[in-house]
Amino acid sequence: MARAHRFCLPTALPLGLLLLLALMASTAESSPASSATSASSGSTVLVKDVAADNEEPWWHHAVIYQIYPRSFKDSNGDGLGDIKGITSELQYLHDIGVTAVWLSPFYPSPQADFGYDISDFKNVDPNYGTLDDFAEMVKKTHDLGMKVVVDLVPNHSSDEHEWFKASAKGDDKYKDYYVWGVGTGTGADGKPNPPNNWVSHFRKSAWEWNEERKAYYLHQFAVKQPDLNYRNPLVVQEMKDVFTFWMKQGVDGFRVDALPFLFETADLTQDEPKAVNPSPDLDEMDYDFYTHPLTMDYPETYDMLHQWRELVDNFSAEKRVIMTECYTTFDKTIEYYGTKEKLGAHFTFNFQLITSLNKSSLATDFKKTIDTWMMAMGDWRWPNWVIGNHDNSRVATRYPEMADAMNMISLTLPGTAMTYNGEELGMTDAFISWSQTKDPQALNTDPTRYLRVSRDPCRTPMQWDDTTSAGFSTSASTWMPTNPNYYELNVKKELATPKSHINVYKDLTSARKTETMKNGDYSTAVIGENVLAITRSLKDADTYITLVNVGSWEETVKSASLSQSALKVYTAGVNSKLTKGSALPESFVIRPKEGVVLTTGNPNGGSAAPTVQAAMLLTLLLPLLCLQN
Repeated sequence: MARAHRFCLPTALPLGLLLLLALMASTAESSPASSATSASSGSTVLVKDVAADNEEPWWHHAVIYQIYPRSFKDSNGDGLGDIKGITSELQYLHDIGVTAVWLSPFYPSPQADFGYDISDFKNVDPNYGTLDDFAEMVKKTHDLGMKVVVDLVPNHSSDEHEWFKASAKGDDKYKDYYVWGVGTGTGADGKPNPPNNWVSHFRKSAWEWNEERKAYYLHQFAVKQPDLNYRNPLVVQEMKDVFTFWMKQGVDGFRVDALPFLFETADLTQDEPKAVNPSPDLDEMDYDFYTHPLTMDYPETYDMLHQWRELVDNFSAEKRVIMTECYTTFDKTIEYYGTKEKLGAHFTFNFQLITSLNKSSLATDFKKTIDTWMMAMGDWRWPNWVIGNHDNSRVATRYPEMADAMNMISLTLPGTAMTYNGEELGMTDAFISWSQTKDPQALNTDPTRYLRVSRDPCRTPMQWDDTTSAGFSTSASTWMPTNPNYYELNVKKELATPKSHINVYKDLTSARKTETMKNGDYSTAVIGENVLAITRSLKDADTYITLVNVGSWEETVKSASLSQSALKVYTAGVNSKLTKGSALPESFVIRPKEGVVLTTGNPNGGSAAPTVQAAMLLTLLLPLLCLQN
């Protein structure tokens, strides 16, 4: 009887060792080389000099997923999202490629601004759960290899915080914890007039009379959000203690809210100047009716951020991130990174894809916006990309038919990518009537104006399936109405549909794991009139090319103009007629608002270059093999 053949190797060099050497060699050949920044008129190329993966901070190349706790998942059927609900869906987030979760405020709060008015900085609101629930969530997140970032709101507290109650009473320790001002003259109501003309972000005066203290307190946001006084060293220490408390709970970083407003001029008699040619639909009670040199971006704010950076960096050997929210001018935003000698944020949010672009923007506008941010990063700042959050209309609403295209831009550019919950499935804003409105910013207007400023439409419950309340809750009554389109647009259906927003998103997060996306060069170009091209390339590794047609007409693209190598479709948006994995024809049409990612490698996963190199090395090793009968 014939015996089966088997392979063997000389005993001095086992097959396993040879395979390991081949794999190590192929990996080494695909390692990136650092370079410098360069630019040309046709495109801008920036090569980041980054450390090896095992030395890099975890947030480099991360996909950080913002969870709005009220709207993510309800575990107990009360119509309100909670911590246990978040824990129940962590596996889903891991499976779609998320590497860190960021929780909007979950602290005890009267909910005047839905958690951004905090009455206890060191606990969990009972409506969301307990500290034990939080600890369980952190553990499971870490067990899945993901990180946890929490919102920190240092500019203000709730007026129901014990600090404010004591301050209003004039308690010796707490009397200067907040910004108090004396009034001027006497108003029609018999009370003094406010100290100055400062206006809240939520409209109307930023000053509120406190009858117990017989003085005004500053609130740059809602009336129930009094501003803390950081010229008081006791307040400075209190907030450092808050950072330390949550680091001891195991969190991996902080998103710092409303940072530019931390300090204001000490001279409260000064008025803010009127804006030059304010919009005719604004009046003296609107925030944008004025400019705000007296209440934003003070030098002391940058110094306070530096102190927090030192605290976080020195807390332990584990690397933690500070990312900051700074809606301010471009130059001031970049300043929040600090300097090489005096570090600020690890990165400050890049809102340029929200504030500088819209559905009418041209491909040249996209290119300029992206390149301007990347050039501002220099040789040490870390880039990031934000396309949506809880304060802005959803990206699929702001850019109709471009949900996939915008995710492609965000997830294929160098740096950290941010995803607001629901963006991976193309969730859109819901219509919220005046009678349903809960956002204090909207309620400070009237039924004819509220839709311009309301943040409720982007905060509707996460759409999990087509059951009651979109699977967000077992209750038919939820804190905010569910978007009616949940019957068609939900996680369950999209996961089961090969060409869906979620599956495109998963393709993109997989691509981010490649050496090219982590360490490759980037360049941008405009093809024709409407197509933005983003190219990511790395020596001895696959190239990826993102194409987005921002226009309203079809554009024909020649594949030879993109690459000298053969290209395949890595992933294509739901509005594309191109098919994932297919070879790219010499000439193809890209539809209006379509996004597509092309590659020189294997669209089904893995890098072609290292695979070929490993195969060649194994071929060289074949003479060492012997056949034994």
